[in-house]
Amino acid sequence: MRVDRDRPAAGPLVRGFGAGGFKVDAPDGTMGVYPALLLTATRADGWSPPELAALDDAALAPILAGPLEFILIGTGAELRRAPRALVAALEARGIGVETMDSRAAARAWGILRAEDRQIAAALYPLEA
Repeated sequence: MRVDRDRPAAGPLVRGFGAGGFKVDAPDGTMGVYPALLLTATRADGWSPPELAALDDAALAPILAGPLEFILIGTGAELRRAPRALVAALEARGIGVETMDSRAAARAWGILRAEDRQIAAALYPLEA
């Protein structure tokens, strides 16, 4: 699927996704495809995520720096719950957690960044 926005957001944007991963335009004009992805307002990095049940704030450390309103967690092809301990740890730091399937999270990323929201995202692969 291709994802287009009328008003481009600052930073990396997810331009599409499919079986091979997430197609991302970086601010420097380069493009990459990542099976799993960590996103901030300034970076897009490939990621080797743990099993969702083992996801903790240490696995998300690369995207936790700076002021954040919340983190989008894309749980793969289907919506699954984030671990309660992770949600509690992030909320204790004043960071909200929005969990959705990875396709929805990729689409939400561009919309929320176009609004200049201070967010980060962790997207699990669409295929196991």
